Amino acid sequence: MKKKIVVSAFVIFFITMGFAFIARAQVSGLVVPVITQAFASKEVRPGVAWKVYLNVSDPNGEMKNIYAIVDQAGVGQYPVTTIRIKEEDRKELSGYIYLPGTSQWGQLEFVNITLTVQVQDQNGAFSAPAVFPLKFSSRASQEEPPQGVFKEQEIGPIMIRLKTIDGGPGGGRSPLGGR
Repeated sequence: MKKKIVVSAFVIFFITMGFAFIARAQVSGLVVPVITQAFASKEVRPGVAWKVYLNVSDPNGEMKNIYAIVDQAGVGQYPVTTIRIKEEDRKELSGYIYLPGTSQWGQLEFVNITLTVQVQDQNGAFSAPAVFPLKFSSRASQEEPPQGVFKEQEIGPIMIRLKTIDGGPGGGRSPLGGR
């Protein structure tokens, strides 16, 4: 319980500081990274990789990291995933981050998660957050992004292991209660 409170407090602090820095940056004229376009399917089949497409820009070419925070209904927040941005992509970035699909996800039917993404530059400035809801459903067909808007380029994975309805793979509580 303490761990969940500490993690939740960290994430709230992280997002709040991001908003505060954005507000200061806008007032002082600092340039912050901007997520100019984003797309993700709202439903996906368990076991299929979920792609979250991003177009991000930073006129100063100082983008450094993408931070991804996953919150699972009934479970809570997972540790933050940090995805480093390649040197050649630090001014303009187009591609996708993804939640890998694994056979362990077979029991995620009707599980809901929310992904929050922010981009940080070398000065510690954060973009405004982009939020993506996702529902796992065996009847889902992952939507494709609008043609010609995003590159089909892998940026990096979101490194978490979702807990399944039976409490696995991490052995935590299931969204339906129990172990």
